[in-house]
Amino acid sequence: MNFAIIGGILLNIGAYLTYKGKVYEAVIVYLFADICWMIMAYERGDMLGSIFIVVGTFLGFLAFLKMRKGAMRKSLNHEK
Repeated sequence: MNFAIIGGILLNIGAYLTYKGKVYEAVIVYLFADICWMIMAYERGDMLGSIFIVVGTFLGFLAFLKMRKGAMRKSLNHEK
């Protein structure tokens, strides 16, 4: 099994956790999937792809920290 397959499996698990409302757990699974894709891109010599994945993962992690801190301004709940 290669890193692309492992990352894809983790992506599906993260989507399922998001569907179930377990967003914090899903973000952690997504981060592991991103790490798999970083390794895959690096092994294939795709430095530009690796850089984009690292930057995207870093920004996603910052969003996770902001969400965990409670500083997000949007709610997923519909206001009535």
